[in-house]
Amino acid sequence: MHADDPIVFTIFLIFSGAAILATVALYARQVLLVAYIVLGILLGPHVGGLINDTELVREIAHIGIIFLLFLMGLELNPRELILLLRKTVLLTLVSAIIFSGLGVLVALAIGIDLVSSLVVGACMIFSSTIIGLKLLPTTVLHHQRTGEVMISILLLQDLIAILLLVFLEGGADPNQQAFEVVKLMLAVPLLALSAGLFVRFVLLHLLKSFDTIREYVFLISIGWCLGIAELAAWLGLSAEVGAFIAGITLATSPVSRYMAESLRPLRDFFLIMFFFSLGAGFDLGMTTEILLPALLLAALLLLCKPIVFRWLLHSAGETRQRAAEIGIRLGQMSEFSLLVAILALERNVISEQASYLVQLTTLLSFIASTYLVVLRYPTPIALSDELRKD
Repeated sequence: MHADDPIVFTIFLIFSGAAILATVALYARQVLLVAYIVLGILLGPHVGGLINDTELVREIAHIGIIFLLFLMGLELNPRELILLLRKTVLLTLVSAIIFSGLGVLVALAIGIDLVSSLVVGACMIFSSTIIGLKLLPTTVLHHQRTGEVMISILLLQDLIAILLLVFLEGGADPNQQAFEVVKLMLAVPLLALSAGLFVRFVLLHLLKSFDTIREYVFLISIGWCLGIAELAAWLGLSAEVGAFIAGITLATSPVSRYMAESLRPLRDFFLIMFFFSLGAGFDLGMTTEILLPALLLAALLLLCKPIVFRWLLHSAGETRQRAAEIGIRLGQMSEFSLLVAILALERNVISEQASYLVQLTTLLSFIASTYLVVLRYPTPIALSDELRKD
């Protein structure tokens, strides 16, 4: 089977192994996301060697992130989101300066060169869209407001990350970099306007005509999500931004609730693969050299991000309780941090030590932050019945 059907064999290993480790984790009252990461480490090329093509798994798993952003877009009111984006621009920029400065200082203190330290600092800016939104209940009124605030911050962070990736891709040509930045600034409103017009004059009429045929609504929702995601990628944006725009343009549709419910199993399928790919792609051989600095950075993140976000959000008018909760839910690094670290290493912008420092810190912050949220706040995967809310 391994030789003839490598994809089937890979999926078999991931989900059979995940089922076993998830059972053990539940009996031990541990978080399932951590079980998926541990499984990836055990089966990946650096330990068990049963799955060597981690890039294939990561590419397939990326669909889960796209669906996650699409579903969150379906839950939001477009007008409220626009107001929140205006409200959180300054907040996001101030937090970015604080977090990047912290990362640069720590990297310089452990002997990393200046350019690599700047990239490490940039990676500290971003919080995980997946951790933040995967652990957020969407059916509770309080958390709908919490989700709107979080998404507005995460979207702005994503735009910063995209600009950073464009800068790294552009190399040393400043003219090419400037052109790409201008293109990105024009691409977001152009994509949102085009998608909104298509939904209003074409898609809503189709859905109104055939909304009783559930299979058709299911196909339309997947086709629309992935279509706009691909269009966003073609324009130079991330597929995640495109998927979110696709979702929010349908948020006022009467069938948006059904779309959200029908796509949740698909989202969870691909997200399990995403967390597996995180573990499978990490080289444990580098941990001895960077373990202590990574632990220090992760600890600083878990301490400083909640404090900074709580202060900024409360200053912006949010309640102390909501500001504190959002701060803890955003208290980790991001999947974008991994992308930046890997791309910067491929472009010889940073050292291997700095790249693996970012990767290990991201992994540690994912695990620790997940525990903090799951044990303290309502989540869809909480261990107690009282906190388990979807």
